Amino acid sequence: MIEFDNVSKIYPNGSIGLRNINLTIQKGELVVIVGLSGAGKSTLLRSINRMNDITSGDIRINGNSVTQASGSELRLIRRDIGMIFQSFNLIKRATVIQNVLSGRVGYHSTLRTMLGWFPKEDIDLSLTALQRVNIREKAYTRADQLSGGQQQRVSIARALAQEAQVILADEPVASLDPLTTRQVMEDLKRINRELNITTVINLHFIDLAREYATRIIGLRAGEVVFDGTPEEATDEAFAEIYGRAVKHDELLGVL
Repeated sequence: MIEFDNVSKIYPNGSIGLRNINLTIQKGELVVIVGLSGAGKSTLLRSINRMNDITSGDIRINGNSVTQASGSELRLIRRDIGMIFQSFNLIKRATVIQNVLSGRVGYHSTLRTMLGWFPKEDIDLSLTALQRVNIREKAYTRADQLSGGQQQRVSIARALAQEAQVILADEPVASLDPLTTRQVMEDLKRINRELNITTVINLHFIDLAREYATRIIGLRAGEVVFDGTPEEATDEAFAEIYGRAVKHDELLGVL
């Protein structure tokens, strides 16, 4: 589904974001990427949909090179990739349903989407997506009237309305309290399982990685230093990823 072929990223200041990454992520996997801040987690994740350009190597999705794509080809590839951000990235003054419908813009002309002319099928699809994350009753509420957890559920629904084959989530629970964190992670896991959507998530907390991932990838200084199952992700393995013994709060995932 997603292939990294000897991928490296060097920033203009000379710092290394990624170094010789070779990975294959299969369809339907729920992969959690862990590592210290600056280890390359966001760089790796955002390279998949080319929010970050890589310096060398190639990234392919379903055999199509994201690295070499341009124009309409790149837009079609990105249409299949939903993105969930730590800061939600919603239009706060718009309603929930309007935010979810923004996941459909890749399927229509610019004029139609600017005017908000979405067919009934898109509206029904968006309402179904909201139902799947248990927030349909908020469809006509302004986004800025929602809690953080509710806003993140709207961003998940937006990816579902997009009919994404891949969901990328960049620290999606970093700004949420522990209870809401687990609710959002349960939504992501259930959607991954029920819809077989390949899901790649950056996380800080170790217990969440162990509980929700089908596969854990550990990055350190831009390199893969661990790639295995949650059962293989022992405290010793995490010590290798983090370069030190694991702290209690990192293990438990409490803020």
